[in-house]
Amino acid sequence: MTLFITSSPYVEDADRPLLWEDNDFIENLRQALPENPRALFVCADPDDHGNTCRFGADTVTAFANAGIAFSGYQVLDGWNAEDAAELISEADLIVLSGGHVPTQNAFFQEIGLRTLLEDFDGVVMGISAGSMNMADTVYVQPEEPGESDPDFPRFAPGLNLTQVNILPHYQKVKDNILDGQRLYEDITYPDSVGQLFFLLPDGSYIYQDEESLLLFGEGWCLHDGILERLTLPGETLDLAAL
Repeated sequence: MTLFITSSPYVEDADRPLLWEDNDFIENLRQALPENPRALFVCADPDDHGNTCRFGADTVTAFANAGIAFSGYQVLDGWNAEDAAELISEADLIVLSGGHVPTQNAFFQEIGLRTLLEDFDGVVMGISAGSMNMADTVYVQPEEPGESDPDFPRFAPGLNLTQVNILPHYQKVKDNILDGQRLYEDITYPDSVGQLFFLLPDGSYIYQDEESLLLFGEGWCLHDGILERLTLPGETLDLAAL
């Protein structure tokens, strides 16, 4: 299995859906995928069929604009959850949507996605929440009002595709205030004690296969309340060497 653990792979404010060309992203996708892959887009919210379909359609367009045309495409959400095993078996590429981490995590647990992916040998691309839920144990960074409460579950079982925990959209959310607290300094830094989080801006990603664990683009790590820059824009780092 090959993983693309992204913050967001899409060029923001473009006039059409486009994948980032920076950091060898498109080239690495081409090398990992068959010429005309069959794609499965997995939702974040099983009850939000309309937005899932729109987001999935934009993904199809973005890949096509990058010269990667799908030979088949399906959406997996609450409408067809009972078909999950069959849809996965037919896919070469699985895209895990961005959205609300706990909502998506609950859906993944409901359909047993962790078990269904154990024998999958294609490519999985996570987007934001989808990337976070790839981990064995997911850090559920508070996001919505009320989630800063100490009783809000901060960790959940994930898909066990990777040991990497990312925090996406760092360039956008690093100064956010949630429930009167600083998202990072007051909430996430304390949660990082005994943990290792990788902070990615949009356009950066982590590539993982059976032999490699590589950070492409700008990134930081947060552990035990300490923030460290790992890479500058355009750089690549072998995370296995850390």
